[in-house]
Amino acid sequence: MKNTALLQKHIDANAKMVPFAGYNMPVQYEGVNAEHETVRQGVGVFDVSHMGEFFLRGPKALDLIQRVTTNDASLLFDGKAQYSCMPNGNGGIIDDLIVYRIKEDEYLLVVNASNIEKDWQWISSHNTEGVSMENASDRYSLLAIQGPKAAEAMQPLTDVNLSAMGYYTFTKGTFAGETDIFISATGYTGSGGFEIYVPNEAASKVWDAVFKVGESFGIKPIGLAARDTLRLEMGFCLYGNDIDDTTSPIEAGLGWITKFTKEFVDCERLKRQKEEGVTRKLVAFEMLERGIPRHDYRILDKDQNVIGKVSSGTMSPSMKSGIGLGYVEISHSSLDSEIYVEIREKGILAKVVKLPFYKK
Repeated sequence: MKNTALLQKHIDANAKMVPFAGYNMPVQYEGVNAEHETVRQGVGVFDVSHMGEFFLRGPKALDLIQRVTTNDASLLFDGKAQYSCMPNGNGGIIDDLIVYRIKEDEYLLVVNASNIEKDWQWISSHNTEGVSMENASDRYSLLAIQGPKAAEAMQPLTDVNLSAMGYYTFTKGTFAGETDIFISATGYTGSGGFEIYVPNEAASKVWDAVFKVGESFGIKPIGLAARDTLRLEMGFCLYGNDIDDTTSPIEAGLGWITKFTKEFVDCERLKRQKEEGVTRKLVAFEMLERGIPRHDYRILDKDQNVIGKVSSGTMSPSMKSGIGLGYVEISHSSLDSEIYVEIREKGILAKVVKLPFYKK
């Protein structure tokens, strides 16, 4: 089990630690609902240092990214980031990721912790033109400082104008006295904020500075459990739950990051899916009766026939109702379709709704 550079900070804050993606990670501190609310209303800090960072450099770096990802990275400019995914050659998804263009021939790819090795091998296997690849995953710590007060709270720590940064843009600047730090206006909560990439040796110092400057804003550490409820309220996919090697981006509602203006792995197969349609689709649903949907619960029609299964589910802290994502047969995927989630061998009524669940 690996530890992040911030392990002692979590222990000092009385975090409940759990194994996650090969790392010892904080799942919660004071409780999921309180931490969720802190991010929705104020500012909270996640240690997401388990994420992977790959640098791709050289004149053919863009070509390699274009080949292995579905989104069109040629649209990126210096300081712009893009959400994308990597198809696996069989219609499924290797991983979802963020692509950062640092400059014309240098990119940063940020991948999921559980897929670091798999992703590295996959990209390497397509690197036929000598792109310089560096796996820097073990060198960087990543702090996700999230919430509507993040920009105002963190501004004293940096020379970058945080409130002027657009969503999915990034820059390098000074942060908490450290120079050449990646500051990215990204995050997986839907409440705004930043992700700060710092060398491991500076992580504890930066963490302390963040909490000191954020004290008057009620800043708190946030665990992975609240990260999950926050992302689910926005309908953001979680790899291993909502997308994996058996789900296609078209089925998963990721057609918007699947661009057929270029050639990429599985391009023809996915184009055919888009044109001809798929047999199942990832939908969002809200419980109409009392019950909490959970991963792998069966989804039924009104006659109790199995039509799919839940990929992610929870009791929404913001809405106080059961919400979830799940794959269902296409005939049950339209908005307002009534479906039933099997909870303790009983079908509980739900309906298909539009994302996001949480409206600001």
